[in-house]
Amino acid sequence: MTDRPPIPPLAEARWLWRRLYVFLASFALWRLLATAVDRTEPSQLPRVAAGLMGLLALTLVLYLVAPTAQQLVALLANLRLRLAEGGGR
Repeated sequence: MTDRPPIPPLAEARWLWRRLYVFLASFALWRLLATAVDRTEPSQLPRVAAGLMGLLALTLVLYLVAPTAQQLVALLANLRLRLAEGGGR
């Protein structure tokens, strides 16, 4: 076993900033949707609302996928270290 220092967690592991970003972006998109509903002609409302809801969905998907991607990278790095230390056993 080698005496390597532990790898510090990536910034994505800190949930506070990601949560803050997602909550603020979600609130901004919600306000934008409310303003768009007030100002848009009735015939255009479905198209405008669908676009804004798509942006909100993208934000939420990124919020959920980021921790999973980081965990997969850490898992692969750990696996590579174990294979290198074991000599291919």
